[in-house]
Amino acid sequence: MWIRRRPKPDDAAAADGQPGQLKEAIRQTRIELAERSAVVVDLRDAELARLELLNEALDPLFKDIPADVELFDRGISRGDTPRLWIDAIAHVVMGRDKRRYRFVQDTRYGRKVLAESNDIAEIVAAITHYVASRIIERDKALTEDEASRGERALRTMRDVRQPWRAGYVFLFGLIVGCATIFATLWIAASRLPQ
Repeated sequence: MWIRRRPKPDDAAAADGQPGQLKEAIRQTRIELAERSAVVVDLRDAELARLELLNEALDPLFKDIPADVELFDRGISRGDTPRLWIDAIAHVVMGRDKRRYRFVQDTRYGRKVLAESNDIAEIVAAITHYVASRIIERDKALTEDEASRGERALRTMRDVRQPWRAGYVFLFGLIVGCATIFATLWIAASRLPQ
């Protein structure tokens, strides 16, 4: 069991004249936290500035993309970790040292680092390669889609003829069945004694 000791009158006088160690430690910690938060804000601002420089360097690339290609939606997201988004699955984020660009792609198996460099030109080259490969993948998908659409049209034309074919098969089976029954009855009737 805890017993609380009551301060003596002479202890209270000493506490009033001199700030306590705990109060001083709390005050000092608050000052340090304020300084650290200012440093964090400065680092975040530096990250945003670097990403904005890269974004401006990407302007010529995104002007060359055809207007009918709607794969890319470039923009900077401001948050705890600022990111320059290239499309829905790829973005550029600053490394831990806040000077190194890291171009990553989200896959179903996790994040894949596509390029990492301190130089804006190298990251622009990596993003250019990525954009080109995505446009080629899109064109292939559209071509395959058109080919499969043609195959579906042929199948549809065959399916339109299918009901008539089934009717012809049914009629042929009906005629053969009637002929077989008629032939069986004819043979059976010819063997009967007269």
